Amino acid sequence: MVRSGVRRPAVAGTFYPADPETLRREVDRLLGGAGSVPVSGEIIALISPHAGYVYSGGVAAEAYRQVAGGYYDLVVVVSPSHHAWFQGVSVYREGDYLTPLGIVPVDRELVDDLDGVEGITWVPQAHLQEHALEVQLPFLQVVLGEFRLLPLVMGSQDWQTARRLADILAPRIAGRRVLLVASSDLSHFHRYDQAVELDRHIVDAVAGNDPRELWRVVSGGEAEACGAGPMIAVLLLAAALGATDTKVLAYRNSGDVSGERRQVVGYMAAVCYRRREAKEGGA
Repeated sequence: MVRSGVRRPAVAGTFYPADPETLRREVDRLLGGAGSVPVSGEIIALISPHAGYVYSGGVAAEAYRQVAGGYYDLVVVVSPSHHAWFQGVSVYREGDYLTPLGIVPVDRELVDDLDGVEGITWVPQAHLQEHALEVQLPFLQVVLGEFRLLPLVMGSQDWQTARRLADILAPRIAGRRVLLVASSDLSHFHRYDQAVELDRHIVDAVAGNDPRELWRVVSGGEAEACGAGPMIAVLLLAAALGATDTKVLAYRNSGDVSGERRQVVGYMAAVCYRRREAKEGGA
């Protein structure tokens, strides 16, 4: 039985299949088509796009394949807000999340601990229709199975908000087996070649594990990302949890899928990880 406070799927049937069997087959197909980029270390965070699966699902699968079959006690998904403007970050406190694949339990103890912390709020409309968080969940359900979720939607996406979110979460989740997920698309509705040039700045900043550079190129207008705040917060938080490196796994845009190159949207998949030698050497 689904409780009244459960956040029901808003974009099932549009961004991804609403039928459970069809959805699972589609996620499996996307994962099966992903490459096998070697990552030598413990994965702490992913960056994944959030468009409809037909457009960005193949890129998202490049990130999620890296953690397939792994175990994480907690998954923190940080998404931008597309439907509500507010200061700070909203955490869902009314119940669990639901997808066609079933219930995703929210970590109630952690949510209660965050309730009332400055900068963390409860904005119902931030979660009601937000696709950027929702589309990550079926991938997580398929590759991880059981886990607890901390669903966060960022209203303001400035450096200060991202930095504060990382500072708030780091001591609360340290010591747990945690996977962080930043949900972000890149440039929107430019010509193909212009989009590639804009997105290159973000790809380079992420590949360099440089959240300050990422903020510089976005705030300075050299690049675009609807989830710049989530990416910055996750890069900062991953470093606080011991990540030493990042790797960009894939970059494509909607023109690579549709063939329509006059107005495209950019997508990137990346991982943050702790190098194996860093972990073993105690660095």
